[in-house]
Amino acid sequence: MVISRQGIVATSQTLASTAGAQILGRGGSAMDAAIAANAVLGVVEPMSNGIGGDLFTIYRDAKTGKLTGMNASGWAPKAQSIEYLRSKDVTSMPQSGIQSVTVPGCVEGWEKLHRKFGKLPWRNLFQPAIYYAVNGFPVTELIADGWSRFRDTIQVDESGKRIFLPQGRAPKTGTIFRNPELARALTLIAEGGADAFYRGPIAKAILRTSDRLGGAMAGADLSEFQAEWVEPISTEYRGWKVYELPPNGQGMATLEMLNLMEQFPLARFGSLSPEALHIEIEAQKLAYADLKRYLADPRFAKVPVSGIISKTYAAERAKLIDPRQARCEAQPGDPKMYGGDTIYMAAVDREGNIASLIQSLYLAFGSGVVVEDFGFHLQDRGALFEMDAAHPNALEGRKRPFHTIMPAFMEKGGVHIGFGIMGGLNQAQAHAQFTSTMVDHGLNIQAALEAPRFTKLNFGGCDVMIESRVPADVREQLTAMGHHLEVQGEYSSWMGGGQAVAHDAATGVNYGASSPRKDGAAVPEAPDYFAVKPKSPPGAKAKGGK
Repeated sequence: MVISRQGIVATSQTLASTAGAQILGRGGSAMDAAIAANAVLGVVEPMSNGIGGDLFTIYRDAKTGKLTGMNASGWAPKAQSIEYLRSKDVTSMPQSGIQSVTVPGCVEGWEKLHRKFGKLPWRNLFQPAIYYAVNGFPVTELIADGWSRFRDTIQVDESGKRIFLPQGRAPKTGTIFRNPELARALTLIAEGGADAFYRGPIAKAILRTSDRLGGAMAGADLSEFQAEWVEPISTEYRGWKVYELPPNGQGMATLEMLNLMEQFPLARFGSLSPEALHIEIEAQKLAYADLKRYLADPRFAKVPVSGIISKTYAAERAKLIDPRQARCEAQPGDPKMYGGDTIYMAAVDREGNIASLIQSLYLAFGSGVVVEDFGFHLQDRGALFEMDAAHPNALEGRKRPFHTIMPAFMEKGGVHIGFGIMGGLNQAQAHAQFTSTMVDHGLNIQAALEAPRFTKLNFGGCDVMIESRVPADVREQLTAMGHHLEVQGEYSSWMGGGQAVAHDAATGVNYGASSPRKDGAAVPEAPDYFAVKPKSPPGAKAKGGK
């Protein structure tokens, strides 16, 4: 772990972490640092996030202890519907292109968060990102690998090819990459706030791009969008309070998993035991069956959240888990009877304020559509709608889709932890595994991020991906229980990188962690060494003394 009395910023790219730490050093809050670091990530990790995507945040105010949630996920254009797509001979939700685009919520979310929790002037937060967009930055290893693997998405759009495939190829590790068009967009946002994005020149460019490609976006879809303050939902797991955000995000699946896992003595089974892993895999299947059946925009559908995260419901669902045999098909329960690619980052300041923030374009490089003249991709979140009109997540105008990105928070006594792990449907199950690794097996936040994990990126079936660091004999026993293991690398990107920060209120000490599955780091704020006159060490003699 990184351990400091100063603030710490942990992101998936070290330049972004450093920018956030410098904002803290200038007197910024954890939220100021988070926004600045997020803006830099949009420049240096463009396949994963940016101003064309959505945003979710949990923020802890150290003075009050209150947690505040922000849902800055955008809606589908008002004119878009199942009938609209079928009129264009589209029979399943497009995974890329203009018909997969929803309104980007990021910038509106940033502005609301800054107004409530920021200290520094808004324009200052964008200087690091503008600097790297203009002057360039050396591309890091894992980002370079992702860039080259998703060349097909970049080539969906001529602007994308021109900007993101210079000389016709993805930049290699160490190549200096610049994006002056994105710098212009960031400068407009720095000077004009969210208005520049949703009503000003950037909005006009988004509409021109959409019209050229036959999209449904209208000016009012952008100008009328509002990010939403939400109340985090929670459960208690063996004495720890664990928080997620409510739908349309998938946080309720983590809480249901934890409630199911709590029915079994995982600590007694031991870390990386076949018994513990089996219970966690089976809990994932049950929770994700409910996730697929019920998750939707609560403004359009009644989502039975209180039932899904109910302890009583978990006790009933847990009876479906056979401790010795994998269940290949899990059906959703009836909770009404009971009460891609992404970035995650966390920041903590000296006072103990914590920002747990996640932001994404969904799949790598989102829709593949780049906004004319401004050098950023639009997200493809619309890909997660259903084309079945009877489903609660069916496509409708001004509706927000099923969302995978989710920040998290947990606390016990005076220890407060902001954490998150990336990777589409990996996220809810990874959050539950991280929590169990800490609570049941006593690992610290860095060790918990590094611990071997499994993931299942579909619904149903006995297939499950697992890292090769899980011992071979444990994998053999899981196979004997009926699990179909797909063994991945030691630190597989399928398991999702993540970050975490912690604040111990009793000591005032902060802790930071960053997963080795990403290029990033946890970077502490540097004290102003030169402004404070150093004290003489104990027992030192004054100059000239004897």
